[in-house]
Amino acid sequence: MISARGLTKTFNKTIHAVRNVDLEVDAGEVVVIVGPSGSGKSTVLRCLNLLEIPTEGEVVVDGFDLTDPSTDIDSVRAEVGMVFQQFNLFPHLTVLENITLALKKVRGKNKKEASEIAMQQLARVGIPEKAESFPRQLSGGQQQRVAIARSLAMKPKIMLFDEPTSALDPEMVKEVLDVMLKLAADGMTMVVVTHEMGFAKAAADRLVFIDEGEIVEVGLPEEIFNNPTHQRTKDFFNKILY
Repeated sequence: MISARGLTKTFNKTIHAVRNVDLEVDAGEVVVIVGPSGSGKSTVLRCLNLLEIPTEGEVVVDGFDLTDPSTDIDSVRAEVGMVFQQFNLFPHLTVLENITLALKKVRGKNKKEASEIAMQQLARVGIPEKAESFPRQLSGGQQQRVAIARSLAMKPKIMLFDEPTSALDPEMVKEVLDVMLKLAADGMTMVVVTHEMGFAKAAADRLVFIDEGEIVEVGLPEEIFNNPTHQRTKDFFNKILY
């Protein structure tokens, strides 16, 4: 579903945020990316739907080369849901209106169809009763679940998550991770940048450790957690797990 080859991102011609990254993600696979702050993991994720334009390399999503100028980026992005650290909900719209907006504008659904889809996805993330609420009336965890429902309503083939729990109070983290675990169990193709190691252990098919813009180690979560082969990986997990 996703293939990145030689992915490099340089800022101001001197700062290498990402260096020569190769990454493959199969359909139905959950790939979790971890690493220190500033390691380039979020930049890699943002390059996968061209929110950041790679300086070098190739990104192919569902058979479409995003780095080819002839590719209709918007049509590819319509198949890729993305959930950010911040919820990015429109404060003047209700939960239902936040979800149905893109369904009507991008997918061409009428109001009734859009509302039905939105309610299905709100039920999926466990908050159908919040449909008529405004974002300010919701907790952070509820707002993030609305953001996930909004992405799911578009019926994406791939979901990208950029540290979706980092802006939440600790007691709200679990409700968002539970939704993500259900998506993983349902077979959604997911790439997740996170610092939640419990989620990585429970949901990841593969764990990718990035440091200084480079992929240092890739493997099964239990192998990397319990027996990392690179010293940089060992040092990272020694700091956060013990």
